[in-house]
Amino acid sequence: MTDKIYTPPKIWQWEQGNGGQFSNINRPVSGATHNKSLPVGQHPIQLYSLATPNGVKVTILLEELLALGIKGAEYDAHLIKIMEGEQFSSGFVEINPNSKIPALVDYSLTKPLAVFESGAILLYLAEKFKQFIPSQISDRVQCLSWLFWQVGTAPLLGGGFGHFYAYAPEKYEYPINRFTMEVKRQLDVLDKQLANNQYICGSEYTIADIAIFSWYGALVENKIYDAAEFLQTNSYQNVIRWARLIDSRSAVKRGKMVNRTWGEPEEQLHERHQSSDFELKTQDKN
Repeated sequence: MTDKIYTPPKIWQWEQGNGGQFSNINRPVSGATHNKSLPVGQHPIQLYSLATPNGVKVTILLEELLALGIKGAEYDAHLIKIMEGEQFSSGFVEINPNSKIPALVDYSLTKPLAVFESGAILLYLAEKFKQFIPSQISDRVQCLSWLFWQVGTAPLLGGGFGHFYAYAPEKYEYPINRFTMEVKRQLDVLDKQLANNQYICGSEYTIADIAIFSWYGALVENKIYDAAEFLQTNSYQNVIRWARLIDSRSAVKRGKMVNRTWGEPEEQLHERHQSSDFELKTQDKN
């Protein structure tokens, strides 16, 4: 153990600048920092997001629903630049007091309905359109168990391992070891579950797969944190097989592009307002 000894003060005080590269948007209080209304497009569903693992969960599901021919799933995806603090606008805080992406408003109802938290949005859309969630109670419970498993593990993978390994301004042995151990345990849980199952819950592709793929698929494919070698993710062959299976789906490829502002230009679609936006993107490439 080589970490420096830190003695917590009797009363914690916030110092602006804490938080490394995220210090300009991290603060110990909630609420809006500025007044700005959210844009509203022409479709029933309005999404405000960024293509982080939590953000792509929703765009993947929406693209999967549209691929089934469900017109009610048409959506506008508005880019929220979290590093610029756009999630703290008065309009965004109104639909999500927690100021985290993604957030969604469904205008197809008599009274528009706001939904926040990525897992809640997946469940809402799956139930609304009766797709990607089992109807039989035992299968449904298993699907929801795995969905909530992902919701519960994301802070450990992202806020824990990802922060201390990839983003923290100082690297300390204890937190990196602590969260590495937990992430590898989670990967082992998934690998064993997928040893005898095509998808997370068996032979059916569900919102549990979409939620888990967005984090752990990206991890084993080395799309987040650049940590595949460190974590030896190639030893989780069942997870890799499953991640590649999902990644090959056309709707998944489209969903991963939406609200993406980094990587190769052809992988980015900053905002999505109609299905032809993907075609226009391809034409621009050519």
